[in-house]
Amino acid sequence: MNFLRGVMGGPSAGPQPSGAETIQKLCDRVASSTLLDDRRDAVRALKSLSKKYRLEVGIQAMEHLIHVLQTDRSDSEIIGYALDTLYNVISNDLEEEEQEENLPKQVDDLGSQFTEIFIKQQENVTLLLTLVEEFDFHVRWPGVKLLTSLLKQQGPQVQQIILVSPMGVSRLMDLLADSREVIRNDGVLLLQQLTKSNAAIQKIVAFENAFERLLDIVTEEGNSDGGIVVEDCLLLLQNLLKNNNSNQNFFKEGSYIQRMKPWFEVGDDNCGWSAQKVTNLHLMLQLVRVLVSPTNPPGATSSCQKAMFHCGLLQQLCTILMATGVPADILTETINTVSEVIRGCQMNQDYFASVNAPSNPPRPAIVVLLMSMVNERQPFVLRCAVLYCFQCFLYKNQKGQGEIVSTLLPSTIDATGNSVSAGQLLCGGLFSTDSLSNWCAAVALAHALQENATLKEQLLRVQLATSIGNPPVSLLQQCTNILSQGSKVQTRVGLLMLLCTWLSNCSIAVTHFLHNPANIPFLTGQIAENLGEEEQLVQGLCALLLGISIYYNDNSLENYRKEKLKQLIEKRIGRENFIEKLGFISKHELYSRAAQKPQPSFSSPDHMMFDHEFTKLVKELEGVISKAIYKSSEEDKKEEEVKKTLEQHDNIVTHYKKVIREQDQELEELKQRINTLTSQNEQLQATVTQQVSQIQQHKDQYNLLKVQLGKDAQHHNSHSETFQMNGIQMEEASKLKEELEEWKNKHELLQGQLREKDSVIEKLKSSQLEMGTTEQSLQTSKSGGLEHNNELQKELEMLRSQIQLQSAEISKLQIENQKLQVMNTTADPVLGDSGATAANNSELEGRLEQQVKELKSEVKALSEEKESLKQHLDSSSSTVAILQDEKSKLQQEVAESKKEQDDLLVLLADQDQKLSALKIKLKDLGVPVEDEDDIESGDQGDEDEDGDEEEQD
Repeated sequence: MNFLRGVMGGPSAGPQPSGAETIQKLCDRVASSTLLDDRRDAVRALKSLSKKYRLEVGIQAMEHLIHVLQTDRSDSEIIGYALDTLYNVISNDLEEEEQEENLPKQVDDLGSQFTEIFIKQQENVTLLLTLVEEFDFHVRWPGVKLLTSLLKQQGPQVQQIILVSPMGVSRLMDLLADSREVIRNDGVLLLQQLTKSNAAIQKIVAFENAFERLLDIVTEEGNSDGGIVVEDCLLLLQNLLKNNNSNQNFFKEGSYIQRMKPWFEVGDDNCGWSAQKVTNLHLMLQLVRVLVSPTNPPGATSSCQKAMFHCGLLQQLCTILMATGVPADILTETINTVSEVIRGCQMNQDYFASVNAPSNPPRPAIVVLLMSMVNERQPFVLRCAVLYCFQCFLYKNQKGQGEIVSTLLPSTIDATGNSVSAGQLLCGGLFSTDSLSNWCAAVALAHALQENATLKEQLLRVQLATSIGNPPVSLLQQCTNILSQGSKVQTRVGLLMLLCTWLSNCSIAVTHFLHNPANIPFLTGQIAENLGEEEQLVQGLCALLLGISIYYNDNSLENYRKEKLKQLIEKRIGRENFIEKLGFISKHELYSRAAQKPQPSFSSPDHMMFDHEFTKLVKELEGVISKAIYKSSEEDKKEEEVKKTLEQHDNIVTHYKKVIREQDQELEELKQRINTLTSQNEQLQATVTQQVSQIQQHKDQYNLLKVQLGKDAQHHNSHSETFQMNGIQMEEASKLKEELEEWKNKHELLQGQLREKDSVIEKLKSSQLEMGTTEQSLQTSKSGGLEHNNELQKELEMLRSQIQLQSAEISKLQIENQKLQVMNTTADPVLGDSGATAANNSELEGRLEQQVKELKSEVKALSEEKESLKQHLDSSSSTVAILQDEKSKLQQEVAESKKEQDDLLVLLADQDQKLSALKIKLKDLGVPVEDEDDIESGDQGDEDEDGDEEEQD
């Protein structure tokens, strides 16, 4: 037991055994001991020695430990010790105090070698997967750590074993649902290693609902404010999405892009950004870029860009872009992210153009970004990000290109100078003293002209004021002037790229360039000289510019026709030398770097030479220019003819394209009309089917009624003889019914006439009440009418009572008629008894005859009463008409008398006024005038005398 004392720290009597001997004895004990406690103690001892004696434990004990995992599954404690020991042997994560400077390579080799030994038997990995399924913490956690270490050492081999094993990946996905955070977090690390560079496993993990679980973990941990667990989840999401189109599509279709928006909801107080928060937000931005990377298929990128706009993610990124207090690296990565979200998407580009910075006055975000790009005090990485953002804004965006170029044109420049435009900033950067600003402005302006011939022609109108007193110079002339002054290489490269982009596919710009007689000698002189390696790049770009001037030359200038320029190259440079200098561009190391991806990523400002879009132009034109240099004049003529024919064909094609578009629009309209007509047709068919079904139902009902009527007719025919024998005929009953109906109608007519007369009488009453206050003559004339009206009302009341009595009698007759019909129907089945039926028939016949006689007499009486009522009504109507005429006449007479009285009163008033005026005048003249009382007494005396005289006569 000496070795146990040595291991456990007890005193030893003899010499101390070495570590290898102790490990050998422990391994023997694990292999030979029958008691589980002894084996457990031995494995615990091996675990304690595994870090210090990693090599010995790995060589001697690995086989025994694997055997323990296979045989002692029931004891979780020994399984946990065995898994920890294997992890210490295989893992390279040693403690810092145990690491030495000369051991790193040996440590890496040990881990990979032991891993290779372990996975040589695939059953070991399968066994480990089954142990990871155990819920016991002491088994599951060390199993997860061991499997993670195996994946770190031999990733592809272990991935293949897990992929082949049944439900291998699904078992590991259960780790994310573990309630113990330690196991869940280590499970995330395990899945990171498992999904590295393996598209098949990435797809399985994604379809095992990994996105949902990981996003839930990020939300629970506080999004960007979370700890390192958020970082691990984001790294795993990047593994699942990067360069995996299937998972990207699944992520978008599952509406997981919408769940990314809360990640970027940064508060107004942006101070105090922790290092972990910066790291998390950086990874979140990178995850957005993975979904919209230019290397993805265009369709997938476009759909993700639209989804980001509709869910508000782009708007949230723009708020971070314009916020204050954001760290520089986060701001740079945000600019790069916004760049790729808007690249090639017209809707997103339009929104970005409308974003304004929170300044006074507010400025467009593009202008603010360009100000930082041409500012040499800004960090180099930030300036590169702004340039990339500007390039992405103009990529396939002719509207944005036109807006940028329009700020340079004379008609749109702000004369007040209050606001700085994007064009002014680009011109300022193009001609500044900072070479990096020159290069960035030239590349930005070249992107504004990319694949847009109309803007290339419009830019020729731009005039620049160089100095006071000198005439303005065109932008093209100013670029060539700076180029000929021999500035820095970076500046000249930028200007040459701008000129090559400007002149390509634009014959008018080539003509303007050749119109300056100093340009061609400068280019030939630059190409012909033998300069150093730094100038070779400038020589190649000069050769490219001269080749563009030849290829796109329309021979409008006699001195600079294609043939003369070729002769000039052959005499001064030589064709072979020209082609060699042209090849310097594509052979340059910086050219191949720029051609890899659109984003300008340079290690230092000195390496900033080529633009990605310009490399495409060089590839397109290099071979074409080489062929054009060796072509003869006849071939050029033929080529021009071919070009003309091609242009004609292009015009024809464009014409037909327009026609086809118009026809497509017409077809769409016709399709819409067809759809509407089909919908209407379907509705009509549905109504027709309903009507057909209703008609069929009516037909069926009609047929049933027909059958029933046929049966009734047969039954009636069979019993008609008996009815004739009894003297009862149905015709008389029908006649009686018709007469009853006629009397009912007459009764209703009489009631209507009575109502009309009542209304007339009521009107007369109201008119009489109104005229009651008039003269007595009118009252006496109307009194007779009122008495007559009272008599008419009494007669009408008498008539109403008689009509009510008649309606009661008619209803009695109807009831008796119904009873007779019931008796007839009940009499049908009993017609077989001759004696009873005969008696009943005779009684019925007698009753019917009496009722018919009574009805006839009543009808006569009613007709007579009707005639008398008509006469009374006619007489009353005539009297009413006479009274109305008399009333109107009296009203007219009263009105006329009132008018005459009014006129007389007016005349009397005038005469009184005249008399009073005359009296006043007479009194003034001294004539004695009698008063009115004297005059009245005198008048009375005269009247008395006149009366006496008349009596005497």
